[in-house]
Amino acid sequence: MVYVFFADGFEEIEALTPVDVLRRADVEVKTVGVTGKTVTGSHGIPVQADLELSEISLDHALEAVVLPGGMPGTLNLEKNETVQKTVAFAKENDILLAAICAAPSILGHLGYLNGKQAIAFPGFETALEGATISEAPVCRDGQIITGKGMGVATEFALAIVSALRGRAKAEAVFNTLQCMERCAK
Repeated sequence: MVYVFFADGFEEIEALTPVDVLRRADVEVKTVGVTGKTVTGSHGIPVQADLELSEISLDHALEAVVLPGGMPGTLNLEKNETVQKTVAFAKENDILLAAICAAPSILGHLGYLNGKQAIAFPGFETALEGATISEAPVCRDGQIITGKGMGVATEFALAIVSALRGRAKAEAVFNTLQCMERCAK
């Protein structure tokens, strides 16, 4: 099970692309509305979440936690106690943590990036406390995957698939996406 947290002001592409790509890879994904079942993105798009915070379960069926960026979505994620507990549970149990755009700042503020390579949206580098800033648009260091921003949402999502289901599965999903792009021309 993968939880993708949506808080009001989330970046829609950074949130929905991982959900779409992970589901194409046959990964069980649940979107979690931090501010209720209907959550509004940073561009005014309302999205219906699968679960509310009270419905999540912290157990070893959890494979990954995904934190999309966006403003003020990142700030809303960071100030939420249940999100903080879920991120801590993942860290303590060696469960994959994936954050993109501004959201890696949450991991930095918690000290989870100490000694790790990480990337975030330009201007958020100082919030990646203890990290070595990567030049790569998507970076995996152990149980943590970070992405630079909306423009690399698909690459970020494929990195999560690779971490959870292997490189071959990620390549198969990528090839499907490439075929769809070619067929549209």
